[in-house]
Amino acid sequence: MNELMKSLPSPTLPGLQLPGLDAYRGWLFKWTNYLKGYQRRWFVLSNGLLSYYRTQAEMAHTCRGTIPLVTAHIEVGDTCHLVLTSGGRSYHLKSTSDAECQRWVSALQQAKANATQLMQHSDDSGDEAPLTQDGRALTAGVLKTLASKLDDLNTCNELIGKHGAALQRSLSELEDPRGATDGTDRLKAVNERATLFRITSNAAINACRDFLDVAETHNRRWQRALQHEREQRHHLEQTIEQLAKQHNSLERAWRENPNSHTAGVDRTPEGEASDENDDGEFFDAVEESPAFITVTASNHTQHRRSVSNHSMMSGGRPNDWTHNENDCSGPNLLQQRRGRRRRIPDKPNYSLNLWSIMKNCIGKELSKIPMPVNFNEPLSMLQRLTEDLEYSELLDRAARCDCSLEQMCLVAAFSVSSYSTTVHRTAKPFNPLLGETYELDRLEEYGYRSISEQVSHHPPAAAHHVTSQRGWTLWQDITIDSKFRGKYISVMPLGCIHLEFQASGHHYVWSKVTSTVHNIIVGKLWIDQSGDIEIVNNTTKDLCRLKFSPYSYFSRDAPRKVTGVVQDREGAAHYILSGTWDDRMEYAKIVDSSPGCGGSEGKQKTVYQTLPAKLLWKKYPLPDNAENMHFFSTLALTLNEPEDGVAPTDSRLRPDQQLMESGLWDEANIQKTRLEDRQRLERKKREAQANEALEEGQDIEGYHPLWFEKRTNDGGERTFVYRGGYWEAKERQDWTQCPEIF
Repeated sequence: MNELMKSLPSPTLPGLQLPGLDAYRGWLFKWTNYLKGYQRRWFVLSNGLLSYYRTQAEMAHTCRGTIPLVTAHIEVGDTCHLVLTSGGRSYHLKSTSDAECQRWVSALQQAKANATQLMQHSDDSGDEAPLTQDGRALTAGVLKTLASKLDDLNTCNELIGKHGAALQRSLSELEDPRGATDGTDRLKAVNERATLFRITSNAAINACRDFLDVAETHNRRWQRALQHEREQRHHLEQTIEQLAKQHNSLERAWRENPNSHTAGVDRTPEGEASDENDDGEFFDAVEESPAFITVTASNHTQHRRSVSNHSMMSGGRPNDWTHNENDCSGPNLLQQRRGRRRRIPDKPNYSLNLWSIMKNCIGKELSKIPMPVNFNEPLSMLQRLTEDLEYSELLDRAARCDCSLEQMCLVAAFSVSSYSTTVHRTAKPFNPLLGETYELDRLEEYGYRSISEQVSHHPPAAAHHVTSQRGWTLWQDITIDSKFRGKYISVMPLGCIHLEFQASGHHYVWSKVTSTVHNIIVGKLWIDQSGDIEIVNNTTKDLCRLKFSPYSYFSRDAPRKVTGVVQDREGAAHYILSGTWDDRMEYAKIVDSSPGCGGSEGKQKTVYQTLPAKLLWKKYPLPDNAENMHFFSTLALTLNEPEDGVAPTDSRLRPDQQLMESGLWDEANIQKTRLEDRQRLERKKREAQANEALEEGQDIEGYHPLWFEKRTNDGGERTFVYRGGYWEAKERQDWTQCPEIF
């Protein structure tokens, strides 16, 4: 290997011919933009693809662009200048000399010929290749034909409307005995217009048939092309993954014996370092890549590390705090034992024109838009907050952990699990009325009970408090900021969630990510969660950073992906978290880490070597017939179940919500309007009283929630916390303090 490397020309020469099929590499100048002009780039030609990088070192991790030569047009321009055109984009390149330019042109033309021959061979074997120039011309012709057929359909539609209206007028005149014209003439006019209407209708049917015939004729070919693109993408993903593993293995081998790997290594001249800071280009799907790379340790490393890993588990039990995927003690078993309901009436199939309601609401806050119940689900925002407790057993397991870092993993899994119920839930929950409450008493099944209250109406804010007999307390004060943006709705929960474990005193704090509902006007509604969550243990200063990757059509990552790192107070990473917010989360213990190669924008990625990943949390399957029950989870189905002795302000008693759940949507809309009008009147009364007190120089007392009060926390922030008294009032059945809101 050393002799071969010595025999090769120096990589700093203008061009370098390598062994193998059309392999060539070297420096060229590439046009970027009018501000920066031509910039020096390292180009690599291999297997019919011309790739370029800012520096030679970037070849290990970041490709700045790739030009497929099989569909490229190569044109020699002025002195030392050549132009490559591919996919509607032109690349202007310059070399340092005419000879070097000619060498590149020859190499590119040979590579293009080889790639074309290889593609033709692939066609002979039956594989679907990318569209050629003729294929693109054929596709353009088909699209033009379809557009023409669509114009015919539009014309027929206009004529049908015109002749239909004329026929309707003639029929009306025929039925009118007071008409001035003779009955025979009116009948003749009806027959003539009916004939025109029939002719136009037949023309529309024929146009539809022609459109369908053209689409069906080419549908199979388009399907094959799409399948080919999917296979190519899958192959590319496998290749990149294999290269990453090989790179890590080589790096590890070099660290173990660096002296035996130094000969022939390319080194980037210091003069090229300034090119790393060139930010003049944008590269899709690089921005959202994680800030680290994980590689599973080899078998011998696993064996060597396994004892120390198991010894850290709580109470010496290796898997006490991890999730058993075969565990059947889910919510269904406890719910059957308690006798709670497992279904609600099916959702009616009502249609409504959303655009007629939303077109005048762009840019407004969502809570101020008057919406019929057709866009709601029969739960309030207070109940949606309570649904965060769907996987409360994660906190039960965390309370039994002796190690704060393991506990952090479970808390992180709990924070992710609260989004799993939203994946199909694109409907809007009811805005709670001011003073509305919701309690959930699950002491018997899960050892906790929860109380929440709407503490503000504008902006809408809710306070929530949960106490558990299994060693933890959770509370949150959330304000909802939501905007309608035309094509999508963004919901931004503002505020923090607090969690405290009684045994250890560990106090965790985190916030929620942004939820976005897409395709509001056209297409199927779908929801995405995106943003970062930073979970801090205020007691130990341990930290977990979770990244919810936004969906991207061009990303090779799994949809709804979540990644994270658990660090101690010194910043040392101990666990890697990965999974999806709609299905599962896994953790892997880090056994080694090393600085990796530079990532996007010059940022360095850390390579973590981990033990095999283990399951932390997995989503429960949805109940049978969930698609007809608003996609409610097992817990959500029980949230409106009647409970004895609840406060008169409880969401279960809200009449519009009850009627909607029962399928009586028209009646529910009437009740919803009544409640909202009543709330507006109450607000005006409070504003009038405040203005009157201000004029008289008296102190103005705003609205005070019944079960929560504002306090200053350790961070100096004013938040709503539970003042107590609700469960005692329920035990006494003393609700005299409660306002009448329904």
